[in-house]
Amino acid sequence: MSDRYEAQNIEQKWQQKWASANIDAASDDPSDTRPNYYCLVMFPYPSGNLHMGHVRNYCLGDAVARYKRMKGFNVLHPIGWDAFGLPAENAAVKHHRPPAEWTYANIDQMREQLKRLGLSYDWSRESATCRPEYYRWEQWMFTRLMEKGLAYQAEAEVNWCDPCHTVLANEQVVDGVCWRCDTPVVRKNLKQWFIRITDYAEELLTGLDTLTGWPEKVVGMQRNWIGKSSGAEVSFGIEGSDETLDIFTTRPDTLMGVTYMAVAAGHPLAQKAAEDNPELATFLEECSKVSTKEADIALMEKKGMPLGIHAVHPVSGEKIPVWVANFVLMSYGTGAVMSVPAHDERDYDFARKYDLPIKQVIRPAEGDWDIETAAYTDAGVLIHSLEFDGLASSDAKQAITSWLSEHGRGSERVQYRLRDWLVSRQRYWGTPIPVVHCKDCGEVAVPDDQLPVELPTHLQPTGGASPLNECDEFRYTNCPECGKAAERELDTFDTFMESSWYMNRYTSPRNEEVMVDAEAMNRWAPVDQYIGGVEHAVLHLLYARFYHKLMRDAGLFTSEKGGDEPFKNLLTQGMVLKDGTKMSKSKGNTVDPKAIIERFGADTARLFTLFAAPPEKELEWNDAGVEGAYRFLKRVWRLLDRKIENGVKDSGDISALRRAIHSTIQRVSHAFEHGFAFNVVIAALMELTNSLQAFAIADEQDEAAYREGLEALITMLAPFVPHFACEAGERVGMDRMAVEQSWPEVDASALVSHEVTLVVQVQGKKRGEITIARDADQDAAMAAAQADAGISKWLDGMQTVKVILVPGRLLNIVVKPA
Repeated sequence: MSDRYEAQNIEQKWQQKWASANIDAASDDPSDTRPNYYCLVMFPYPSGNLHMGHVRNYCLGDAVARYKRMKGFNVLHPIGWDAFGLPAENAAVKHHRPPAEWTYANIDQMREQLKRLGLSYDWSRESATCRPEYYRWEQWMFTRLMEKGLAYQAEAEVNWCDPCHTVLANEQVVDGVCWRCDTPVVRKNLKQWFIRITDYAEELLTGLDTLTGWPEKVVGMQRNWIGKSSGAEVSFGIEGSDETLDIFTTRPDTLMGVTYMAVAAGHPLAQKAAEDNPELATFLEECSKVSTKEADIALMEKKGMPLGIHAVHPVSGEKIPVWVANFVLMSYGTGAVMSVPAHDERDYDFARKYDLPIKQVIRPAEGDWDIETAAYTDAGVLIHSLEFDGLASSDAKQAITSWLSEHGRGSERVQYRLRDWLVSRQRYWGTPIPVVHCKDCGEVAVPDDQLPVELPTHLQPTGGASPLNECDEFRYTNCPECGKAAERELDTFDTFMESSWYMNRYTSPRNEEVMVDAEAMNRWAPVDQYIGGVEHAVLHLLYARFYHKLMRDAGLFTSEKGGDEPFKNLLTQGMVLKDGTKMSKSKGNTVDPKAIIERFGADTARLFTLFAAPPEKELEWNDAGVEGAYRFLKRVWRLLDRKIENGVKDSGDISALRRAIHSTIQRVSHAFEHGFAFNVVIAALMELTNSLQAFAIADEQDEAAYREGLEALITMLAPFVPHFACEAGERVGMDRMAVEQSWPEVDASALVSHEVTLVVQVQGKKRGEITIARDADQDAAMAAAQADAGISKWLDGMQTVKVILVPGRLLNIVVKPA
């Protein structure tokens, strides 16, 4: 056994031992009486190389999983691969190889990188979303949603990137261009597949109240995304037509102030008006290239054109001009809004720009308002509103809504900002949508006995349209219902589909009979601790919550045995920065984990990423910090061989050392149970190291106390630097591998000090400190103060008037000249 800390040899040795002993596998044995704990980190996309963000993320999860095992839990800590998606297609085009070949090679490479970090995954449960045995069940679930009417196909206005030949989510449109190829994005109508997430909007909203283990920021972001609004649906007539123009408003009290209507560029009224109006058609084309992000819309210049038609006010019968405006989205509400410039800032600015009327119908309850200078947007009292004059806004909302309902021109309504989930993509490398298009039978779900619909893996994308279009053996088939010639759906699923249920599949990943096993879900679900980036706060985490409820309602598990929510607790870790910015190849500020591991070892990389910042905060990369972590491990290494030291006459303070040991156990245990402040934990372990280093070992009692502290230190280091801890434990003769040791318990009696330190004040000013027995009385405290040279000089030549002892805290001495 080498006397030097040789990280590379040590880490290879212990990884082999762990694998041979299979110590990281979770038990599904019903007779296992240990409590279960499910720790999960968001699975990676197999890009081929780990970056420091991966290292931080996975080391956080590994520390939690190892701690829970040491606390006696049966821990499920799985890993897999989010393997479908456009990046693999782009890489396939660049490297002239099929995406499947590229993806599986990357998985093999990244698997070895994760193992090199010593992460305690249950590799027997590894899965990849691009494998048919995985996505088969996703297809099965989709056919059940079709049966229930929860999955449907419809025309929709979408963001379209022509070079990528696919639909983009709003979040993938940056400053009006595609996030991948920087080509201007246009909005166009396409037939798409949707899942009715809006049917679950209220449950998704109320469920947020149960997520007490989630960051408030994430809960707030989801609440805003769902966006529940209460108001009224109002039907405006269309002059010369039997059609109506329906809108939703949260301010029915302002209805009498409508002076124009605004519709989206994709609205049928706008499209029809543009048929014989080239100028209007040009404007609609311009609108199709505008970002659909609310933040972008709020900042952009508001533009519009009149359509040359009029709506009819539902109460007054007034004719109201209808405009098309670039700030109205077809994807939100009905694609039309009523515009009340006197009481809405955006409508006010638009009216001023185009010289449209501004009619005030609400005044402040007290005072006046100059409508010539700004819109009045608060509640107040109605004016110029016919029979509703004089009503307060709150009463007017109800009164006007009731009037509309009684006259068949509107109704009370709750609306959600949330839109149905668009799940189809015009890409190749994804899960095939299990639908056959038949001229006679329409859209037909593929039967269970024909699942999975396997994606041909030999095809080579070119960067344009999906190669599935040209793959006759995939495209052409027979209708499952009538047997006639038919065609398969050529769109594939959005990759959020695969990542929305993987956590449940891990509970029974090899089950070929059902999507998830009910008993396995009862054993493991929901996830106790989920860890990932805050950038997934809305899309992935919202879709995962929704999909979990879909699986529950499909009868795969119950609320009692599997839960209504997929994740009990959520930790959103911060990014790793270098030079103040996110690491990026284009910026030249990346740090290769492989280089750090080869130089210092995996444990040093783990230790630095966990020590450098609180887990939820951004971590600034610091080369000196890495070297400091390495030096700390070598300091601990030097403690391993200390014995009774010849020539040491005075024993160490055993009670002080044991107090340091057990206060550290207390602090570290608390951090694991409350927020994972691992930077504070590691600082505490460094302090304990200092105490052990300074402790004098003069006899066997000293040696026993030192041994207690050293074993506690090694054991508490195990979740963070497992290879180092196992080697250190073996070196000092611990009975089991450090990672299999029971977590140390706090000895409450060791925390009690028999001495206390008091602040000493003379004439109200601090003059020093004294250490006395905890049960010492006032006379003993005074004697100790007088014996202290730094304090006694303030008492010399003085007469003591009064002495006040505050036990455990303060000795105050009042004096006067003798």
